[in-house]
Amino acid sequence: MKKFLFLALSLFGMLGVSAQTKSLHQLQQEFVDLRFGMFNHFSTSTFLDQDWGDPSCPPEVFNPTKLDCSQWAKAAKSANMTFGCLSVKHHSGFCLWDTKTTDYNVMNSGIKRDFMKEYVDAFRAEGMEIMFHFSILDLNAKLVRNHITLDHIEMVKEQVRELLTNYGPIKALMFDAWDAPWSRLTYEDISFEDIYRLAKSIQPNCLVMDLNGATYPSEGLFYSEIKTFEQGAGQKISKDKNFLPSMACYPIQDTWFWKSYMPNKPTKTAEEMVNDNLIPMNKVCCTFILNIAPNRDGLLDDNAVETLKKIGNMWKNDAPQVKVAETGEPIISKNLALGQWVESSWGLDTEIADLAIDGYFHSAWRSEPRIKEPWWQVNFKEITSFNTIAITQDKDDVAQTYRIEYKLNGEWKTIFEGKAPTFRRVKLHRFDTVYGDAMRVTFLESKGSANITEMGVYCERR
Repeated sequence: MKKFLFLALSLFGMLGVSAQTKSLHQLQQEFVDLRFGMFNHFSTSTFLDQDWGDPSCPPEVFNPTKLDCSQWAKAAKSANMTFGCLSVKHHSGFCLWDTKTTDYNVMNSGIKRDFMKEYVDAFRAEGMEIMFHFSILDLNAKLVRNHITLDHIEMVKEQVRELLTNYGPIKALMFDAWDAPWSRLTYEDISFEDIYRLAKSIQPNCLVMDLNGATYPSEGLFYSEIKTFEQGAGQKISKDKNFLPSMACYPIQDTWFWKSYMPNKPTKTAEEMVNDNLIPMNKVCCTFILNIAPNRDGLLDDNAVETLKKIGNMWKNDAPQVKVAETGEPIISKNLALGQWVESSWGLDTEIADLAIDGYFHSAWRSEPRIKEPWWQVNFKEITSFNTIAITQDKDDVAQTYRIEYKLNGEWKTIFEGKAPTFRRVKLHRFDTVYGDAMRVTFLESKGSANITEMGVYCERR
């Protein structure tokens, strides 16, 4: 037994991973307290003047002959940043670490060495945390919609294992391309829940984020432990109403990857980055990640380095701590209501029952105002187990009081009846697992016409 304990502790030591698991709330608070970090997109795209590099180009194209990650880290430190976030695999599929899953990686590039180790060592030498950005979409491996194989899924799992095993403690793993309109990869094509739980089994204190989380309402955590906003894609955080622990990212240059004109074009100004982004975002529980694109030499351009110094002269990480609200665990499971037959009491014109399960949060089922106790119901094709329900509405305070029931053997049984647990748009209910062939919500009191923009029914693994 003593020998086993020694080996276990040794393993944690080699990984640099704490054996003490922190609560999600504590991890979220620590993330918000970081406030400001550097994002780096660096890949074959850098050498092709593209943001989505040709996935068929040879790995030798990647050849930063003057690569110096310590220059990046020192520049980040000059801006009073607290972490570095590297895009370890973008959509083209080129891997910046010594992976055993594909030959399309940095060990077969022009530099033929483990760039990732240099990156994490350089940032840690400046006292900064490490985060990774990872695309599920992989054009080189042909991991695309309608062509996903078991080998693809195992490749993703093994890559996640490598990243969270070989490079010490990782503060956050940020996924990209899930549920994006340009990839159309669903959370079931490659199971988000499976990958999430794999990551947590390796590093429980690594936050898992999904960069497309802004698709979902800002009042709830869906498929992400941190609410994310990609500002370059038009995802704007509310600088007066946001309350969830959040991350917003933005490039200091025009695009995420370096382009040949960038050394001669001014970056966005330090004043804009500090006054319009960093300060107001930090006040609403949001950490700001500023992308600086390294050039083909493997260095940050002089104009970007100078802007970072100006930011550091304007801003210090010394404001009072903003307390993060308790969010509970994010929803990461499959929505069992999708694809089922739904019905309702009399609806308002064309706003029919099916709109509550169309996966689009800007449409809604809406009851006819003359119905005193409107209801909405999903009917399952077979007896189904579930233990979580998320009701999303179009306004904060529509549902005041309602009843949730499930039907088994023709008998309706009540799960919940009373006032809404929150008057925000997302009403979340978690309960002991029940079994039924239907679920119904009856609105006993509403402010205006009762509505559901999206109904989520889940059976979470607990």
